[in-house]
Amino acid sequence: MTVQRHRGLTEQVADAAIDTACRMLRLPTIRAQFPDLATTAAREQMTYRGFLAELLMAECDDRARRRSERRVKAAGFPRQKALRDSDFDANPSIDPATIHTLASCEWIKKGEPLCLIGDSGTGKSHLLIALGTEAAMAGFRVKYVLATKLVNELVEAADGKQLTKTIARYGRVDLIAIDELGYMELDRRGAELLFQVLTEREEKASVAIASNESFGGWTKTFTDPRLCAAIVDRLTFGGNIIETGTDSYRLAHTKNQQGSG
Repeated sequence: MTVQRHRGLTEQVADAAIDTACRMLRLPTIRAQFPDLATTAAREQMTYRGFLAELLMAECDDRARRRSERRVKAAGFPRQKALRDSDFDANPSIDPATIHTLASCEWIKKGEPLCLIGDSGTGKSHLLIALGTEAAMAGFRVKYVLATKLVNELVEAADGKQLTKTIARYGRVDLIAIDELGYMELDRRGAELLFQVLTEREEKASVAIASNESFGGWTKTFTDPRLCAAIVDRLTFGGNIIETGTDSYRLAHTKNQQGSG
């Protein structure tokens, strides 16, 4: 195949050709940044190879950013939370080094579970969402869901003979982040269906949960003692347990705000 070279193009014609080519090849970042990068390359007397590398890396970086944004959006987090916004000084129960180690996502690569246990206002959901966001940005497929919503979805799927399909859909993600586990009692059927999801993922893919109940109090949620013990086993074996304490720093923050007002 012979490539036809266009010699003697004016800058205006060349810019138009680049714009058209970028549209055809779907290179939006190069199309948007080419004029500025070309000016910089000329000023700094970059080599052709150096200039080409700058263009291609800009496109790659922007595509990686957009992929991360899509994964975070697909996770379904109810609000944005980031680790950099965590006030570790306000809650001495949480070890910052442990949290930053978890942010490396090695536990997800190994398929390990994570349990965040503590009273309301101690930062469980914040950490669950923030660590889930870190995982999504690192390239993992993440799904956030409230415990009751997940159980209701499983019950409806079972009634509609879609349970296998629904469990498989959750099985395709690298991390399921289940929030508010322990806030409501689950009937035996709902608990058994949740157990199926956990069993499907055991030692293969990670589950992270946030609960306001210590493991000893989970019999309020899972009323069958044997099933409760089996679920606790699935969520703790070889996993990470973070206790966020009992003192609500959210309540303390509100009182401080009112006191300073």
